[in-house]
Amino acid sequence: MIADPVSEPTVVDLDRCDEPPSPFDFYGPPVIGIATAAPAPGTAAHTWADRATVSITESPTDDVRIVHVDSIDMALADIRATIVANPIAAAVCDDVLRANSPGTDTRQGLTTESLGYSTLQAGPEFARWLAEQKPRTLHEQDDAVVLDRTGDTLTITFNRPDRHNAFSNALRAGLIDGLHAAIADPTITDIVFTGNGRSFCSGGDLREFGLFDDPSASHLARTRYSPAILLDAVRERLGTRLRADVHGAVLGSGLEMASYCGRVVARPDAVFGLPELGLGLIPGAGGTVSVPRRIGRWRTAYLAASNRQIDADTALAWGLVDEITSSDAAR
Repeated sequence: MIADPVSEPTVVDLDRCDEPPSPFDFYGPPVIGIATAAPAPGTAAHTWADRATVSITESPTDDVRIVHVDSIDMALADIRATIVANPIAAAVCDDVLRANSPGTDTRQGLTTESLGYSTLQAGPEFARWLAEQKPRTLHEQDDAVVLDRTGDTLTITFNRPDRHNAFSNALRAGLIDGLHAAIADPTITDIVFTGNGRSFCSGGDLREFGLFDDPSASHLARTRYSPAILLDAVRERLGTRLRADVHGAVLGSGLEMASYCGRVVARPDAVFGLPELGLGLIPGAGGTVSVPRRIGRWRTAYLAASNRQIDADTALAWGLVDEITSSDAAR
């Protein structure tokens, strides 16, 4: 017999934890800790916070496992709503984030992520979301990504401003071409990755979701033709000279790809989020590898499970971005 997924998250009051958790406490739904403050090292509550999906508190804290929120009740309501709506996706996301701990090899992490994503593509939650959408259309545009070289610097620009640079198959192909060019040319010593219009990238193009309905073929495409693999390779060579200049919406795949860059510079209007659970999916552009490398799996889980967005100041405090700049000063 196959058990139905438990839709309610497990909520643990860290202030009342007297016994450390058992490994079996984390084979069910996501575990959300709540606390008045970050627990002291060596306590049972500290162990619970370490192993939980994420913990929240109303007290300011630098503990990467715990997110400071204005209201525990409101944040918990948002997390509960997301998990109850898509319990399978929430459980898979938790599993993948735990598997892709910081230090995981990029290819290994992308494979784990893609297998989870493919599983959900064939699942009931994504099917329910897809059935509620308008007819699917493939985006076609010759100049979806613009490459411009000045001296030793290559600027890669998303060029779909009318849709906030929603990441389509055309943008994927253009980005891959640009990154291949950078890898093949050792005289390129700096790369700036940015977007035209009001946003850097608002995430995957929802109008294309469901056009490719073979999860196994989609898995091979995600792992064999992945901008994440190329971004990671370029970052290995250039370090902080691979820079993402982001603004406006930096959501879903936009955030996931920017996080691979050695340096991320944000304008004050930038907002960041991982909305994929709302579709019955998980981050699928390498975000379960790149985002936790910057902010840890707990805060990554919070972004995914709460369906909330954070502003540039919070992103800077967390380490999701490295600098906030005004206007076009970073370009």
